[in-house]
Amino acid sequence: MRTTRASTHGVAGAARSLPQDLPSAQLHRTTERTIVTIQDTNSIAKTTTTRTIRGAVLETIGAERPYVDTRPIHVENLELEGPGTGEILVRIEAAGVCHSDLSVVNGNRPRPVPMLLGHEAAGIVEELGEGVTDISLGQRVVMTFLPRCGECAGCNSNGKTPCVQGSASNTEGTLLGGNRRLSREGQPVQHHLGVSAFATYAVVSRRSVVPVGADVPAHIAALLGCALLTGGGAILNVAKPAPSARVAIVGLGGVGMAALITAIATGVEHVVGIDTLPAKLEAARNLGATDALTSADALKRGEKFDAVIEAAGHPRALEAAVALTKPGGITVTVGLPAPGQSINIDPLALTAEARSIVGSYLGSAVPEHDIPIYEQLWRSGQLAVEGLVSDTIPLEEINRAMDTLDGGHALRQIITFS
Repeated sequence: MRTTRASTHGVAGAARSLPQDLPSAQLHRTTERTIVTIQDTNSIAKTTTTRTIRGAVLETIGAERPYVDTRPIHVENLELEGPGTGEILVRIEAAGVCHSDLSVVNGNRPRPVPMLLGHEAAGIVEELGEGVTDISLGQRVVMTFLPRCGECAGCNSNGKTPCVQGSASNTEGTLLGGNRRLSREGQPVQHHLGVSAFATYAVVSRRSVVPVGADVPAHIAALLGCALLTGGGAILNVAKPAPSARVAIVGLGGVGMAALITAIATGVEHVVGIDTLPAKLEAARNLGATDALTSADALKRGEKFDAVIEAAGHPRALEAAVALTKPGGITVTVGLPAPGQSINIDPLALTAEARSIVGSYLGSAVPEHDIPIYEQLWRSGQLAVEGLVSDTIPLEEINRAMDTLDGGHALRQIITFS
């Protein structure tokens, strides 16, 4: 289908392009060329704009650490086709380095390679594919890593289960609907979670973005699409604690801290952070936690909670979370452990004490509904998203960033493109 450029007011049918004086900074330097192909025997021409972008491509899964030495991720030039029907072109402004990226690098979540990584990001819409009329050029958008077809059983579950088509596309390394827009020297490069945001530009499905206000800085907007959707969603959509509830967060990475600040922002009076690293415990206190301690200390003190969110992605962390849950309480697990892991729990305690263990993928979120909630909580000063940012880095530092994340030394490292 033909790619169109809409007016800055998003009026259907308007075909007016953005000014051609694109930013000249190194990471934003692009080269465009027009490729004309013959669509059918009637010689109807299809015009596609392909640009050269800069991106971080995972070449090898399961490389030895430290990644700064083995360098499984290469930052290089790639070719990006323009958006097709139902797709948009986004200039990436900021992208978070998340464990979902690391889990592909270390092999816990195998995906086809070469793959352009990155999924937690924000940017500016610069081109609209055919049929996209509900979003404007120049609009800042949040990327979400699980697009929704809107028709399957998952999409009809109100966030409880993921989109069937979106999940399949993510596993295969394509955009929603099976398209690939990335290539390198004529060979396809896989998309990561329908986004591939560790790059200067991305083509994504319109269903993979949610608009936010221009007053929301890019580094804040980026975190709304994964850390807040997942961690915050465990609070808002699953645990749903009352203000008087006692809530604990086990695992104080980016997602766990997002759960912690969401609980505080929504008025929960007693919120405790649990981790093994003293620096994480101190960070939790600084963000407003009532207390912060190790799981061993919490169990030794006999602490019990109405709701416990497990965000560490480790079997022992989930066991601790269950043990810290009071009779009648709920344990919500949003962490992503390696496949094939197992836990040991007392099944009698679940029955006799009426406890619940609930899995929650992406915080059981509906992004277009939930992101505006976090946006407004941040705007009102209640949600301390800034506290999740541990460092700002250039794209070229991506291998070192993976080492930092793997060592548990970061909440969210933000890649900026400026």
